[in-house]
Amino acid sequence: MRIADWPEGERPRERLLAQGAGALTDAELIALCLRTGMRGRSAVDLGRDLVARHGGLAGLLSAGHRDLASIQGMGPAKAAILAAILELARRAPSMLPHAEQVARLAVRLFDLTAPGAVRDYLRLTLGSRPREAFLCLFLDAQHRVTGIEELFRGTLSQTSVYPREVVKAALAANAAAVIFAHNHPSGVAQPSQADELLTRQLKEALALVDVRVLDHFIVAGNQALSFAERGLL
Repeated sequence: MRIADWPEGERPRERLLAQGAGALTDAELIALCLRTGMRGRSAVDLGRDLVARHGGLAGLLSAGHRDLASIQGMGPAKAAILAAILELARRAPSMLPHAEQVARLAVRLFDLTAPGAVRDYLRLTLGSRPREAFLCLFLDAQHRVTGIEELFRGTLSQTSVYPREVVKAALAANAAAVIFAHNHPSGVAQPSQADELLTRQLKEALALVDVRVLDHFIVAGNQALSFAERGLL
């Protein structure tokens, strides 16, 4: 479905104008840069492919022009635009230390060489965010992390998560299992009734396509609460 055919409140451009750029996911921001998709796939779908292929935004920052152009639907023009934007991001001095730290943790996470890598990655990625964000880690049948994607962003106190989009992202990543995470900018790492209800809804929706939900973390500052450890899954 074309983005133009989406409900107005779900379109990236309209949401950016109404709520600010911080309300958009990585894939949606990329989609605005690309402007158009391809037949049968929207620009957001292409953005999601790019994020999934590179294991998240940190991995995408190291992608070259040829790598970007090799993805179906990109083409040389789209690849050049995105490569230029990524190069500007790499040159931003205030961003580099954080991006490099995230990238190092991502390597640990994908290789599963260090205990607590998931928690460390999530605390670094989400702990200091001023607005809520919802992250999904995709895993294969051996529960090895194969991709990380920030699916939704919200306000100071809430974010809207659409189960339909979560299922689509899991299928696109060919995931056998997932781990969810979102942050509480309030600093309180305790699940609300809405958090528990959402987790149940996502678990039920993903069960229909044989994708297991292994955990859901709530991150607040240096804390990362696990639903699985609390018996909430």
